[in-house]
Formats: sequence, C-alpha cells, structure tokens
Amino acid sequence: MKIAIIGTGNLGLSIAKGLITNNAITSLYMTRRNPAGIESYAEYKNVFVTSDNVEAVQKSDILIFAVQPAQLANILHDIKNELTDKHVLISTITGYQISQIEDIVGTDQFIIRAMPNTAIAVGASMTCLASNEKGMKRIKIAEAIFNRLGNSLIIPEKQMQAATVVCASGIAFWMRLIRATTQAAIQLGFDAKEAQELAMHTCNGASKLLIDSGNHPEEEIDRVTTPKGCTIEGLNEMEHKGLSSSLIQGMVASFNKINVIKTDRNNEFI
Repeated sequence: MKIAIIGTGNLGLSIAKGLITNNAITSLYMTRRNPAGIESYAEYKNVFVTSDNVEAVQKSDILIFAVQPAQLANILHDIKNELTDKHVLISTITGYQISQIEDIVGTDQFIIRAMPNTAIAVGASMTCLASNEKGMKRIKIAEAIFNRLGNSLIIPEKQMQAATVVCASGIAFWMRLIRATTQAAIQLGFDAKEAQELAMHTCNGASKLLIDSGNHPEEEIDRVTTPKGCTIEGLNEMEHKGLSSSLIQGMVASFNKINVIKTDRNNEFI
C-alpha cells in the first residue's frame, strides 16, 4: 500500500512506527512542517520524509491525516486538486466530522474517520472506524491497515466521540491504573522496577483472559475471590472508596469535554 501520513506528530509517528514494524507499506510518505525531527525515518526502505503535502498526496493512494484540527481545513484546500478516484482519505482528528471534510473536498471521495490510540506504535491499538457512504466501499482497506496494527471496529460516526474517550483517552486511564498498582506494590515491598513489571504483566494477563475466553469480567473475578478472602476484601475497600464510580465519572467528564471542544471548533476554532 502506498500510504502518506499528513502531519507526523505524536499520533502520526506512532502510526508510522506501527506500519514500518509490521511491513504494511509499499511506500510511506511522512510529512511535517519542520521534518528535521523525523528525518531518521528516511533511512528505512521506501520511507520518505518531506514538508510537501502535495508531493505526498501525488505519490500515495491512502492519506492518513494526523494534524491538529485547526490545520486540517487549510491542508485539505491545498491538496484537494490533487485528489483522484484512487485516493482514500482517513482522518484521525478528534471531533472533525466527515461532513466538514466533504464541504472542502466534495462528497465524491472515499472518506473514513479512524480513532486509534498510541498503542498503535506497538501493534496493539483499538481503532474505531466510520465513513461516509462512498467510503464504505473502501472501509475494508482501513480495516486491513488498522488490524495489522491491533484491532478495529466499525461504528456509526455519532459514536466517535465516545470511542475517543474509551479507546484513545482510555490509554491514559489505564496507564494511571497501572501506575497506582505499581505504587501499591512498592508500598508492599517491591522495588520500583519489579513493581511496574508485576503491574504491567498482570494487567496484560487480565485483558488476555477476557479476550481469549470471551467471559464477562465478573466471571473471572469470581474465579479469584473466595469467601472472607483477601481479594474480596480489597475489592470491597476499593468500591467503598469509589473506584468504579470515579472511573465512570471521569470518562463521562472526558466525553463532556470533547463535546465542548467540538462546539468551540464549529465556532471557527475559538
């Protein structure tokens, strides 16, 4: 696949790393206004680094946009005359609706929204996908890309804001839970390195149990808890202190904030 990443910042770089590591490219163009910070990637075979978005579009079939929201409109205006019926446009930009992209490039383009998370750099992203009507004809291409970099799920565009909280912001939420587990392990006598290793791999194991078994989390909790045991004692103490409700309230607050940001952006990016 001939892919261009338009705007190789943190997320764009994570996508690039995943694509390169998983040999998911025929060619890869990486663009940035100041490409000095990513020039080392040009050492990879068939990877090109440039500040010229038009060149990247001309040399690619799949365009992944990972710029700041305020930059996208100008970029789309700059490249729209280069778009052909071979191009698939994939936007990873939070809150930027497909209809806003269509207003600039037209409705006769394959347009897909993708919401990956930064675990894409290690091939473990959970990416949600939505498209315009025409984009559904190329949604399998987006699935093929993002399934090489983790897992993907096609959802209605109206659920993209919620997906951002659960999957993209969710990485930060899980990192905080892992950090808290690490801190507890240190307090219980492990050194910092051991504590983090225990926390990371236990979290990974819990996730894999659910993925492989298809069980509900409570089923696996029931396997660990025993009457008057230490596990149920710990779980109940956490719930008394508001573990579940705090996490839920935090995710809802994050979702509400996205909607405020979205409203501001629709007001000429206030």
